[in-house]
Amino acid sequence: MRRIVILISGRGSNMQVLLDAELPAEVAAVISNEPAAAGLEIARAHAITTAVIDHRQFPDRAAFDRVLAETVARYDPHLVVLAGFMRVLTAAFLTRFAGRIINIHPSLLPAFPGTDTHRRAIACGVRIHGCTVHFVTPELDSGPIIIQAAVPVLPADTPDTLSARVLEQEHRILPQAVRWFLEDRLRIQGERVLLSGDSRYPDSITSPLTA
Repeated sequence: MRRIVILISGRGSNMQVLLDAELPAEVAAVISNEPAAAGLEIARAHAITTAVIDHRQFPDRAAFDRVLAETVARYDPHLVVLAGFMRVLTAAFLTRFAGRIINIHPSLLPAFPGTDTHRRAIACGVRIHGCTVHFVTPELDSGPIIIQAAVPVLPADTPDTLSARVLEQEHRILPQAVRWFLEDRLRIQGERVLLSGDSRYPDSITSPLTA
């Protein structure tokens, strides 16, 4: 059976969705850079191996990534999923797992890379916001896009209300992207991802209206 390693930093809600999705793979390990991450307890409750690699214990990002890469490699993963992992990975780490690392990001990339996306979207007056699952490359939040989900930005929205609406869509599209990967339906061509076969998400874009 194929193996997945999930990296988290916090509550692990996207990780929980993956655990509940009955994917054709084993979640071999959940790894966090935060010792107090609530998601670790969720993983342990599912009898999944966990590991903590506290980035504060390392002199620099490269040293942290070397240990993280060795820990991930120990589980021989077919896929590495960044599910709320709040660390920027070095090129050395990404090269080692090239083509098999995906991330869920809370915006419609390439708009609003980085953090604080919901506040920024409201401040900029955009009418449509959302989330993106993409392959991870050395340039921050810019890898080939697998699937996106869009939500409206409402006049009364706050960052919290918009975040909650986007999170519902994150929980829909991340398992779908992982399933496509495990079924060998994704192919990177240049900067684009091609999806083979029929899909309930035409052109890999979805919204509550197309669910």
